[in-house]
Amino acid sequence: MSKENYQSPISPGRSWYEDSCGERPTYAPLDGETSCDVAIIGGGFCGLSAALHLAEGGTNVVLLEAHRIGDGASGRNGGQMGSGQRADILELEEELGFQRAKALWDLAEDAKHSLLQTAYRHNFTCDFAPGQLTPVHKSKYEDDCRREVEALATRFGYDEMSYLDQQAMAEALGSGAYFGGTNDVGTGHIHPMKYLIGLASAAHHAGAQLHEQTAATAIEGSSKSGSRFRIKTKHGTISANACLLAMNGHHGDLRDELAAHVLPLQSFIGATEPLPDDTPVLPGGQAVDDSRFVVRYFRKSADNRLLFGGREAYGAATPKDIEKVIRRQITEIYPYLHDVAITHAWGGSVAITMPRMPYVRELEPGLWTAGGFSGHGVMMSNYAGRLLAEHLLDGSEQLKLLLDLKIPAFPGGKLLRHPLKVLALTWYSLLDRL
Repeated sequence: MSKENYQSPISPGRSWYEDSCGERPTYAPLDGETSCDVAIIGGGFCGLSAALHLAEGGTNVVLLEAHRIGDGASGRNGGQMGSGQRADILELEEELGFQRAKALWDLAEDAKHSLLQTAYRHNFTCDFAPGQLTPVHKSKYEDDCRREVEALATRFGYDEMSYLDQQAMAEALGSGAYFGGTNDVGTGHIHPMKYLIGLASAAHHAGAQLHEQTAATAIEGSSKSGSRFRIKTKHGTISANACLLAMNGHHGDLRDELAAHVLPLQSFIGATEPLPDDTPVLPGGQAVDDSRFVVRYFRKSADNRLLFGGREAYGAATPKDIEKVIRRQITEIYPYLHDVAITHAWGGSVAITMPRMPYVRELEPGLWTAGGFSGHGVMMSNYAGRLLAEHLLDGSEQLKLLLDLKIPAFPGGKLLRHPLKVLALTWYSLLDRL
């Protein structure tokens, strides 16, 4: 199937990333029987990062991707790296104490550097651009921003973030739609599809076997009983000593425990036509994520388009009004863009956990999972894959920081879990408007 008419079977709408990443390499589907040390299910950031580091460590790795590499959230997201964890650092300190909160902050800083170092080491481009603004949509949140900036500088050793008042934020955004907020010069944003393509190529050249269009249909066997895992697919089977489930929101029915702790929701992005060179929109080129629970996130691309995300859906059906809602949200922030052409509108499933922290577990001996990065996956899913690989290679203990996180199951069981999710998220969306 040609690049021009290929459409992801799991993600509605063709993304601007697909039209700006160059040719996507293909990897042959699995056909027949094979064996390996570690089987990985999922070809996103987490799975490919684990495959790369395991292969570089001499491990025989086979990775399965149900569709094409890049069809899931890793190839279609907002591209923002952020700093720290998805959960607020001061809330983490209150819950876990300073030492653990500081360790989790430092882990995220390592993740940030690891992401860029991996691209540099393997010589692939990802269009990195520095800076992130976090404006607040309610004035009562400004004091929280000031406290965060002070705490990071004085106690967490991070002085890359500063507070901007309402006027300074308006100048940085090219919009007076917000109050003050923070400016983080220690992070940035990337082209996620380009990064994923580079990561897959690096894993492939390191010796990992990558198979697209190969969905895992069942996992049999268990190291508890002394047998190897058998990962079944439509046209073949993998026998492995260990298995990593790196599917995030696309875990399907492979393990009930994943469905209980990691829930998918749909998020949508629109891309405008290239803006004029003298546009007042984001003159500094930063990414933006605002203070709403249903966050609005946006940035300019390398060719000066506004990439704007903010529409979410909690049901299985894809909304028919993606472009309409995205345009309305853009116009609320940038009224002078009311008639700008939107050339692409797309979406896909991201995954959340109850506390907005990643769910990383050994479900049973030799069977691992990582997911639920809750909108912070560009950085943390890549790093979780690396930490899992290092743990499997030499018993590295750094993974313990994530393993020790308390990630409760969503309430309601199989029957009520989804309706309760919809109710809760709809409530928080309403609060954003009040």
